[in-house]
Amino acid sequence: AGIGKCVAMDLARRNARTILACRSRERGQAAVEEIRAATGNPAVVLRLLDTGSLASVRAFAAAVLREESRLDVLVNNAGVTGLPFAITSEGLEQTFAINYLGSFLLTNLLLG
Repeated sequence: AGIGKCVAMDLARRNARTILACRSRERGQAAVEEIRAATGNPAVVLRLLDTGSLASVRAFAAAVLREESRLDVLVNNAGVTGLPFAITSEGLEQTFAINYLGSFLLTNLLLG
């Protein structure tokens, strides 16, 4: 939704292979179908990613490095606000993990 979906739509309009990294399979698949229909680009795919989980970030990065021949553009757009204080299963404060640590780790893992 929001800025991330708009960026993905624009990249798909430019015929880029576009990976939507989403927490929700249902919402993500709906966005993929909408973007494909609007752009005519079949190379829009969904991959599940929860930036609040470093294990999820590591698995996502490993899959991208294994499955994609190259990565030209990375847009880090995950962010939340107003969540109640919570600690992730990895011992991190949830909002900090989602807004900062997950994206930082993902970028560094994808740099190779």
